[in-house]
This record gives sequence, structure tokens and C-alpha cells, in this order.
Amino acid sequence: DGMGNLRVTKKGIRLEGISEFLLPLYVKEIHSRKDSPLVLQSDRNVTVNARNHMGQLTGQLTVGADAVEAQCKRFEVRASDGGKVLFSADEDEIVIGADRLKVTGTEGAVFGHSVETPHIRAEPSQDLKLESPTRSLVMEAPRGVQVSAAAGDLKATCRKELHLQSTEGEIFLDADTIRLGNLPMGSFSSSSSFSSSSSSPSSSAPRQTIYELCACPNGKLYLSPAGAGSTCQSSSNICLWS
Repeated sequence: DGMGNLRVTKKGIRLEGISEFLLPLYVKEIHSRKDSPLVLQSDRNVTVNARNHMGQLTGQLTVGADAVEAQCKRFEVRASDGGKVLFSADEDEIVIGADRLKVTGTEGAVFGHSVETPHIRAEPSQDLKLESPTRSLVMEAPRGVQVSAAAGDLKATCRKELHLQSTEGEIFLDADTIRLGNLPMGSFSSSSSFSSSSSSPSSSAPRQTIYELCACPNGKLYLSPAGAGSTCQSSSNICLWS
């Protein structure tokens, strides 16, 4: 029948209450009763080891006071039905299989290296901010990068220069109104003349030069003096005077 809290049954050995083992215990399976959980308790930590037929350690799970550590070739977290992999990690990559990855920290998510993803989206009614405080922010894709704001404004700011560069294609500014703010405004005085026999040196008013901003069909912009005739080479050019 056994001894103390230990009973020998047809299905194996049954322990009632709290049992303490001073030496290793070798069993094939450990089950709790249907109406109670299985509790493994230790004053330091609880370690579960898996070994191969040669006795070599192949997997280890340690539950300590400060952390839970797993050492294995591949670590997986599956859904309640045991089918879908929600999280997996190995030496090469970490895979998050959930439909949505949500970061609730106030500082957001910090990535030390590159991030590869097909879609980045903020929560409804929340702003999306991509920031690199001390370095540059690079977004690359072999077939294009799309940044869109369906119901709001799109704003790009920087401390120094903002470069829009297309090595093989063109840059399109397609909008009902295109504004270039904070441009220096020139003033024109009637005493200024741009003809070949222009104002004499005795003119009392200071001479001011007016420039025109020309946009050529190839997309290039350049400044040229205005007044003596436009230097644009095509009637389709756009000239703005200030």
C-alpha cells in the first residue's frame, strides 16, 4: 500500500499533500489531480532539464526569483489549441506569429539594428512617429516606399538639409496648391532699368536686380536675371518672379 503520504496504485504512485525529495526522483510522467493544480516549489529556483540518450543536456527551463530562463535550440509559444505559433526564437531569428504586435510602453519600441516589416501602423486616433534621435533614419524597399496619411497631414522635418533625390526617375509634386513659404521677397523701383543702355551712374535710387525662377521640362530649377527677356528655352517652362 505504500507509506505515509505515498500510495501504490494500478496507475502508478500517488502522493497526497506536500512531499519533499532529498535525492533525485526519476519518473516518466507527473500528473496532478483533476481538481487541483500541480505545484513545483523550491526555496531557490525550479529547473527542468531535458537530456538525450547520451546524457547530454539539450534543453533547460529555469524559474528563479528574478527571471525565467530557457536554454534550447528553439523556443516556441503556441496558441491555446496548440496549433498556431505565437512566438518563436532561435539563434538566427525571432518570429512573432500574432496578428498584431502591440507596444504599450511610453517610450515606444527601440531597435538596435534593421527592422523588416511590410506594414507599420499606429493605433486609431494616435500619431505614428519614426525617430532616430542621434543618427539617420533610412527606409528602403526594392519596389518603392509608400508613406500615406488618409485623413490628415504628412509632415517631414529635419534640423539641416532635406534632400529629395531620384537617381533614375522623376519627382512629382501633385497637389491643388504648392506653396514655398519663407522665401525672400524682392522689391522693384521704377528707377531700375535692365536694358543695355540702362540707368546712368548718376541715378539716385539704388539699383535692384530681379531674378526669375525657371522650371524646365526636365525638372531642373534655375535662377536667371529678369527684365531683358526670359532665358527659358521652352514655352512650357514655368517662371516665377519676385
